[in-house]
Amino acid sequence: MNNKTVGVIGAGTIGSGVAQDLAQNGIKTIVVDVSQAALDTARNKIRQNIRLYKLYNKTKPIGNADEIMELLTFTTDYKELEEASFVIENITENWEAKKEVYKRIDEICPENTMFAVNSSCISITRVGSVTKRPSQILGMHFMNPVPIKPVVEVIRGFHTSAETIKAAEELLKHMQKEAIIINDMPGFVSNRLMTFMINEAAFLVQEQVAAVEDIDRLIKTSYGHKMGPLETADLIGVDTILYSMEVLYESFNDSKFRPCPLLKKMVDAGQLGRKSGKGFYTYSKELIY
Repeated sequence: MNNKTVGVIGAGTIGSGVAQDLAQNGIKTIVVDVSQAALDTARNKIRQNIRLYKLYNKTKPIGNADEIMELLTFTTDYKELEEASFVIENITENWEAKKEVYKRIDEICPENTMFAVNSSCISITRVGSVTKRPSQILGMHFMNPVPIKPVVEVIRGFHTSAETIKAAEELLKHMQKEAIIINDMPGFVSNRLMTFMINEAAFLVQEQVAAVEDIDRLIKTSYGHKMGPLETADLIGVDTILYSMEVLYESFNDSKFRPCPLLKKMVDAGQLGRKSGKGFYTYSKELIY
């Protein structure tokens, strides 16, 4: 595989999952975050999740935890991305924050390095426009929990080259994942559908049409979903859902994407889902998977 070193920007839930998945498939990985505390948390979480992965995925053997952890470098120094041939960015769904990251790594990384935007809604074409390499920018929308999801939504921006798509497919194949290629449009496919359902479920709660548990049970039993929309919101993060809806609302100027006020209230109250211990449900402890 040509991608000998991959950079991962953002050590949150998704970024940690991407880094784990890369390392347990034998890929040297550099994890960058502005917070040393976030990096320390990610290191501990990844080690714990490797053990859990072995318990739940006996059909896909991986190396021991120490060997996998040796492939991971955790740093607050963006300059360490100079050796990366591929960078996967996973920071919050905020355009101003993402824009600054891409301007920064565009100056640091070699001219042949490719950038993958792990976004739920932000335009890949827009990201490419702030760099000197728009043909080497594409979207890679990983689903949570990353190590056990078999597919990745790969988004082709307006200028994304065939070579960049091919490199992404090869990298994902090495990670034992299938790439599903789609074209750039805010929300893409999975999040445009999923966040819309979650937002509407939040309106149902706000309007007291049904209890949280009943809404989720109806969707799971009626449609065969493994998780209900409100359980999914807690897993992803209520704040992430809100930011995604705000991007869709701004992008399409369509009232159907108006974020539910309840989501805003929950984010203001710090009720973000599993990562905060309380969202639509209350959690006795943080759940890894």
